[in-house]
Amino acid sequence: MKSLHKLIIAVSIGVGATVSSCQKLNIPPTNIVTPDVIYSSEAGVKSFLATIYRNLPIEDFKYRPDGGEDVDVNGVHYSHPGFNPGNPWMNFYNSASVTGEEVGPYGGMEIGSGFGFWPYGDIRNVNTLIAELPKHVATLTQPTVNALLGEAHFLRAYYYFGMAKRYGGVPIIAVPQDPGAALSTLQVHRDKEEATWDFIGAELDLGFQMMPESSDAGRANKYVAAALKSRAMLYAACVAKYGSVNFVDGQARSSGLVGIPAAKAATYFKAAYDAAKLLEGHYSLYNANSDKVQNFADVFLKSGSPENIFIKQYSIANNTAHSWDATMSPRYMTANALSRSYPTLDLVQLWGNLQITNDDGTPKRFNNRAEIMQGLEPRLLATIYFPGAILRGLTFDMQRGIYPSFSGTAAAEVAKQPNSRSYILSGDTKTLYQGKQVIGFTGPWTGGDELTRTGFYVRKYVDYNKPQASVDLYRSEQPWIDLRYGEILLNRAEAAMELGNSADALTSINQIRERAGATLYASIDLDKVRKERRMELAFENQYYWDLKRWRIADVVLDRAHFKGLMPYYVFNENKYIFLAEPELFNREYTFQKQSYYEPIPGGEIGKNPNLLPNNPNY
Repeated sequence: MKSLHKLIIAVSIGVGATVSSCQKLNIPPTNIVTPDVIYSSEAGVKSFLATIYRNLPIEDFKYRPDGGEDVDVNGVHYSHPGFNPGNPWMNFYNSASVTGEEVGPYGGMEIGSGFGFWPYGDIRNVNTLIAELPKHVATLTQPTVNALLGEAHFLRAYYYFGMAKRYGGVPIIAVPQDPGAALSTLQVHRDKEEATWDFIGAELDLGFQMMPESSDAGRANKYVAAALKSRAMLYAACVAKYGSVNFVDGQARSSGLVGIPAAKAATYFKAAYDAAKLLEGHYSLYNANSDKVQNFADVFLKSGSPENIFIKQYSIANNTAHSWDATMSPRYMTANALSRSYPTLDLVQLWGNLQITNDDGTPKRFNNRAEIMQGLEPRLLATIYFPGAILRGLTFDMQRGIYPSFSGTAAAEVAKQPNSRSYILSGDTKTLYQGKQVIGFTGPWTGGDELTRTGFYVRKYVDYNKPQASVDLYRSEQPWIDLRYGEILLNRAEAAMELGNSADALTSINQIRERAGATLYASIDLDKVRKERRMELAFENQYYWDLKRWRIADVVLDRAHFKGLMPYYVFNENKYIFLAEPELFNREYTFQKQSYYEPIPGGEIGKNPNLLPNNPNY
């Protein structure tokens, strides 16, 4: 079976290469494994499915929203930029670094123009599967064929979802194209955006109807289909509602290739709500630990969690392990790696302003840096490492510098030019001031990229049980949770609010807040729902798409700069103070309105001019 698996993987890659070199979409390969090999057993079909799963546009630890590059792994070439089927380690190329959730050395990169995701090779594999499976009922049995067909419809929906949220309307190709057909037949036109989302919804309905209630980890079942539908239909609903008031005009829009009539918004919100409700009673929030901080940290680490709906797995043995622990932790806490991603104070203050100043504006004095964490919401402490927190037996030793003495207000001090401030700084962690280390072992500093420049580190998904000696590149195996029940409750709450059902929205949000250790709400509105979503789903690659579907990215990221929390030691008082200052990269973040849609890849237009008109302003 292992050899068969390798063979099919190689064939799948050949499929993609063949398609990308043709003048049409969805052209069959010349070297495909014959159906009798794949369809002679359920195991053969599952092996074929495995390649389709592997290429799904899941935005996981390895996802690079700027595309990255093709990679060669063990002599095999992978051409799925962005979704990284190879094994890159640069976790800090993530969408959090372009939205203000965090900053890093590559923050502020332009990702709105896309990277040419065009997965018709993968879609062809699914189309072939759907066409072939009914021919093999005698070998596979009807129930097995039905279940596998449901899985195939889910996978096809996932690929189209990955394109629809980028391009709007795309060609809907639901059968393998005949390579002998006339070129005019093969060079298909784009479908309208509304039709594309409707197709995705219908595919997920088929998946829900045909798949069983449970599945092996990493594979779909009927509730996985429903969960994805709640996400996808919420996106379509927002395109209809908010895309009708904030858009760039052009021929693609006037012809419906991008944009959905506002009148359809309620229909899609209802579809999202109904899909989310289907999961009620079948999944639940992880609540195994009465310690709220530890409990939320474990949401992302415990296998068998009742919250996990659809996960992606990694393995050191199979050369698919990722590097999250190594690149989210400072070198000080790893075997030989270093961090690159630093949460912003702006994200932290979603939970409320930190109490770092007194009523008169002077900085509050702290006996130690860990005191800053007192009274904070457990979910926040489980999402972000604060100064004074502990990981692998070591303390997050954040200290930006030393003030020999400090007087005046925090605002007046931060407003000064750097050369007029009386602090002591250093470009390394070895420099001392009267025997006291100037910079903490974990930053903040500007001497390199490997220590925090905001005063925080990412905690979500970090495996605290991993011994320091084994924290290195390509050594992390915790699964990526692509769909979890926490998101489903948020989808349901948002759809409910948009439909005027605030009571249901309040119930869903308060389930999230109870688990988070937050004060429950007595009333709810849309702003609260969106804010809860940002807090609950931080660093899960959701916020970038939320900004786009709410059509507020051009407002939120309008020459935006973000802040950090800088801890200082006041020498003559033997106390610590915290100052809110611009993050030390001082990057500027922008988002052009045209980027609500990405351009149809130029290479594809060259092969098929019928894909025109391109999206507005491209």
